[in-house]
Amino acid sequence: MEQNIIVRVANGGDTHYAQTITDEMESSAKARGTGIAKRSPEYVARKMEEGKAVIALLPDGTWVGFCYIEAWGHDAFVANSGLIVSPPFRKSGVAKLIKQTIFNLSREKYPTSKIFGLTTGLAVMKINSDLGYEPVTYSELTDDEEFWAGCKSCINYEILMSKDRKNCFCTAMLYDPTDHYEPEETSTEFKRKSKLYERFMKVKQHKLLRVFRKKENGGTTKPKSFFHHFFNL
Repeated sequence: MEQNIIVRVANGGDTHYAQTITDEMESSAKARGTGIAKRSPEYVARKMEEGKAVIALLPDGTWVGFCYIEAWGHDAFVANSGLIVSPPFRKSGVAKLIKQTIFNLSREKYPTSKIFGLTTGLAVMKINSDLGYEPVTYSELTDDEEFWAGCKSCINYEILMSKDRKNCFCTAMLYDPTDHYEPEETSTEFKRKSKLYERFMKVKQHKLLRVFRKKENGGTTKPKSFFHHFFNL
């Protein structure tokens, strides 16, 4: 990673980056062919003003990356959302530093809250594992309706709802401050099972799309398999 990248808590003086950040979030989601809960520049700017966001910049002010905090269920759950890195700086290691910084900020502001995330990317899963997150079922996440309403702008929302919010393309991960493994343990476990996770994610996406399309066409599905039970398909 370039040593001159500055990663810090965002503030009101950073709000002029909000449009650039939300544009890149949308562009990145389209390029990956996956969904994302859309946020407006005003929403992102408010997170900056509240001190609930982390931004990465070069000394000359060039925007590099961003992530923000959302609290749900009367602060019982916290999500580190909207992780985005400007294309020229991807695979530089800055995403990991942003995630570490936003994780520390979340622990400082919400010390008793469970921290969770939803991701379609194996790279983000690895970063989360290095912080102590564990893969969990959707039922272990917040039941706050406002959180799930944020998924309405995702291109996969119909699939999520067709599964009664029990499954979708994203993998759920959770850090519980009162009951968790050490980061060394979760990181080692992820490395040991990374190929398996990658395979499961591909199978999951394939099966979700197939089942959803059959439902749309009024078709029937095949008998349940091991993967069907594993993914609640």
